[in-house]
Amino acid sequence: MAASAKSFLADAGYGEQELDANSALMELDKGLRSGKLGEQCEAVVRFPRLFQKYPFPILINSAFLKLADVFRVGNNFLRLCVLKVTQQSEKHLEKILNVDEFVKRIFSVIHSNDPVARAITLRMLGSMASIIPERKNAHHSIRQSLDSHDNVEVEAAIFAAANFSAQSKDFAAGICNKISEMIQGLATPVDLKLKLIPILQHMHHDASLASSSRQLLQQLVTSYPSTKMVIVTLHTFTLLAASSLVDIPKQVQLLLQYLKNDPRKAVKRLAIQDLKLLANKTPHTWSRENIQALCESALHTPYDSLKLGMLSVLSTLSGTIAIKQYFSSAPGTAATTARSFDLVKLAQECCYHNNRGIAAHGVRILTNISASCQEKDLLPLEQDAVFGLESLLVLCSQDDSPGAQATLKITLTCMVKLVKCRPHLSQSVVESLLTQLHSAQDAARILMCHCLAAIAMQLPVLADGMLGDLMDLYKVIGRSATDKKQELLVSLATVIFVSSQKALSSEIKTVIKQQLENASNGWTAYRIARQASRMGNHDMARELYQSLLTQVASEHFYFWLNSLKEFSHAEQCLTGLQEDNYSSALSCIAEALKSYHKGIASLTAASTPLNPLSFQCGFVKLRIDLLQAFSQLICTCNSLKTSPPPAIATTIAMTSGNDLQRCGRISNQMKLSMEEFRNLATRYGDLYQSSFDADSATLRNVELQQQSCLLISHAIEALILDPESASFQEYNSNGTAHVESEYERRMMSVFNHVLEEVESLNRKYAPVSYLHTACLCSAVIALLKVPLSFQRYFFQKLQSTSIKLALSPSPRNPAEPIAVQNNQQLALKVEGVVQHGSKPGLFRKIQSVCLNVSSVLQSKSGQDYKIPIDNMTNEMEQRVEPHNDYFSTQFLLNFVILGTHNITVESSVIDSNGIVWKTGPKTTIFVKSLEDPYSQQVRLQQQQGQPPSQQQQQRTAYSRF
Repeated sequence: MAASAKSFLADAGYGEQELDANSALMELDKGLRSGKLGEQCEAVVRFPRLFQKYPFPILINSAFLKLADVFRVGNNFLRLCVLKVTQQSEKHLEKILNVDEFVKRIFSVIHSNDPVARAITLRMLGSMASIIPERKNAHHSIRQSLDSHDNVEVEAAIFAAANFSAQSKDFAAGICNKISEMIQGLATPVDLKLKLIPILQHMHHDASLASSSRQLLQQLVTSYPSTKMVIVTLHTFTLLAASSLVDIPKQVQLLLQYLKNDPRKAVKRLAIQDLKLLANKTPHTWSRENIQALCESALHTPYDSLKLGMLSVLSTLSGTIAIKQYFSSAPGTAATTARSFDLVKLAQECCYHNNRGIAAHGVRILTNISASCQEKDLLPLEQDAVFGLESLLVLCSQDDSPGAQATLKITLTCMVKLVKCRPHLSQSVVESLLTQLHSAQDAARILMCHCLAAIAMQLPVLADGMLGDLMDLYKVIGRSATDKKQELLVSLATVIFVSSQKALSSEIKTVIKQQLENASNGWTAYRIARQASRMGNHDMARELYQSLLTQVASEHFYFWLNSLKEFSHAEQCLTGLQEDNYSSALSCIAEALKSYHKGIASLTAASTPLNPLSFQCGFVKLRIDLLQAFSQLICTCNSLKTSPPPAIATTIAMTSGNDLQRCGRISNQMKLSMEEFRNLATRYGDLYQSSFDADSATLRNVELQQQSCLLISHAIEALILDPESASFQEYNSNGTAHVESEYERRMMSVFNHVLEEVESLNRKYAPVSYLHTACLCSAVIALLKVPLSFQRYFFQKLQSTSIKLALSPSPRNPAEPIAVQNNQQLALKVEGVVQHGSKPGLFRKIQSVCLNVSSVLQSKSGQDYKIPIDNMTNEMEQRVEPHNDYFSTQFLLNFVILGTHNITVESSVIDSNGIVWKTGPKTTIFVKSLEDPYSQQVRLQQQQGQPPSQQQQQRTAYSRF
């Protein structure tokens, strides 16, 4: 999907793409005109693919009109195919420009004598309800068809009625009485009633309509006590309440009443299912009494399946605000406090239940209570939660059935959550995981390794003593090359990399490499190398990349691996830095830069038009420039020794009034260095803003690089350039409570240490002394000694989002300008489509698109006139919210100055948190501003010395009569 999106983006100009779209449409049109039914059907069903590839209105409008023609004159099978295409392409319907014409062609079939044709037409109208919600002729046809004697037509009318009720308030209000009459009428069969009742879930457009629908449903629940009727009515009741919001507390009570009092298991199951829906949608509306009632039902039910359902509702609620409401004691309710622990009693009872699912929910409830409620009397629950988790871990790790694996995932997620909120429990949790690893099944081991790695990333809990256990397990894994073993090799290697925070010992490297040679394929070795790069173990990564170079089939892959090998080698060079040896630091940085330059050349060779590796290239170029800036700063610091201030420096400083001049040439060099670091920080900020699809860890990594640049520029200013005005308040760390990785932890400690050093020097000594330069060099070396982490987005793109713009008017040839008269305005229409990969909105979603239009005069033609400065350029910005991934807007542009103007339209994205991301794309068109004929005529007359007289103008105006 991502690849097809990228190839689509790689298309040339919009004009060319339109030609492609037209030829594709002509091809399908040929199929529609064919005399053979099979070819016609094939052409119809290929339309959704066409819409996906060319999702702009001009094509979609033409295509839907052609489909409407087929629907009008074709047989019922063709109509059914058109209906399916319409339902599949629902999000493109609003791009139809000639809605009236489209509806007219479809609607003509409603007058057919064939009830099946009428039924398909009704379903078609229902599928189009979003674009024709208020069409009275469609409303009338649906009402008429509800009274039909043909079952197929009535069912189609019910489908259409449900869709129109969801879209149109008028239709919902008009049809409500008709539906209630049919439901209550004795002539209506029961199976038809069951289909009619769900229409009432859409009667939420205003309070009175919702209220009358609730009353009708209340009557139905009591009048028709059969299981099917109660189930359908209750579920419709719940959906109506969830949409109208005001009746949710009443609905929760009603469902709890049925759960408690109705003896039928099917009704109880439906009540649980609906309670779960309401718990997910509006947990804040649940009162303590509701949760208490649910706990009592769960404690007293003898059926495990029902207990499992109720616990799943409670475990959903326990992760929300509802749990705090449950435990917060209201004033004057001392009697209820003892009973308020029914939830805890239930969870403790279920933790060791013989049904794994029930035990998992029990443990999850205890974990959520421990994580969110800090009251002292709830502290003993921590231990209960740990014991429950450990027992479930033992139970599920021995079983490789899918159910056991699902339970194990819940257990391990709870472990990570508990350790994050209660760090003092981490030791016992980690020890139980390590103990269990040896006897567990392979599938369980993989999940347990992921859990260990997640815990160790947050807290440094895996001591060196535990490495021995992990290494023994690594040797024991076995020599089989099954997928599970391969996955386990990667997971265990990750845990080992996380736990050995500093450099890997040669013994560990040897064991890992031996296992890889014995039992792995190249892909496993690459994944382990990738993890080593993420954890900062660059020497290991370099050896693995080197071994893989000859195992790939494509030269792009070869260059990619070669670039990774060079980057790992470059970072490995920086591990040899020593605190006070600045000359060796320069040689280490020079060696690293050499490898980086080789790597960036290889990385550029690895990029393709479909996969341009723009983030990777940007990140590496910035790293190269940062290393060069560090190297330059150390040289500048050394210049205090090699080129000290001249003897007359103080006199120069006094005469020039610039106190920094007494430091000699180092002051100017430091100023340049500070500007360089600030410029790098800005570029890191730009890289951050352009990475809309990156995961949070990658973005945090880029942010840390930016902060290190700002830190050094601040240190230069505070120590040398402007010690008086330098402020330390804004640079204080934001607290290390939310540190997500070891790399971040180490960087934050370096930042804090450097700030303390700078602050102490700043107060004691006047600039510039060797202490100041030594402090700067030490800061550089301390930052470089933290091994760089290449995060996930460098290797893997989990979310893919791109925007495709189309401008109109648009020239056939992109190099040709559009002609506009200078006394007229150009209406520029900008349309766009948002395209997603396989996981849309995984990290962040697009809330709106910001379009920026600017024009620049490229070349003038004619004389220079004195024109107000406002008229010379166009700078406009608009925000549009995409609907169904499509947006369009218009700009009015002035081109008063004659000549060729370059119009640039740039799009950026605003996510749901209001953050702006500069995703692009940027589109350019040219406009040629021409003089209007009348002005041209006047100017020519003035040049010839003939002022235009009124008689002359009148004569020319009437001359044709």
